[in-house]
Amino acid sequence: QVVLVESGGGLVQPGGSLRLSCAAPRNIFSIYVMGWYRQAPGKQRELVASIISGGSTNYQDSVKGRFTISRDNNKNTVYLQMNSLKPEDTAVYYCNANLIRLNYWGQGTQVTVSS
Repeated sequence: QVVLVESGGGLVQPGGSLRLSCAAPRNIFSIYVMGWYRQAPGKQRELVASIISGGSTNYQDSVKGRFTISRDNNKNTVYLQMNSLKPEDTAVYYCNANLIRLNYWGQGTQVTVSS
């Protein structure tokens, strides 16, 4: 069983920042597309950002310029730096590892943006 271990969620005020981390097994991290998804109450899970092993990234339009996804290949860890957070960013954030039809998920971490 593949285990993706997430950390870094919490409560933050609008305009604040948080950094999420996700550690993956080396054999997964080195070849899979790593990404972050989120799911708000009553909404479908959506892709926030993704990064391939070579470092190319992809972002949802609503987070461009505010969120940055990165990876540390020595630590087998992917990060999501979230700045200028808005109340609409409130959701459970999930780490994902994808290779064609294979998908592995983290347990999810709550991010709440509220004053």
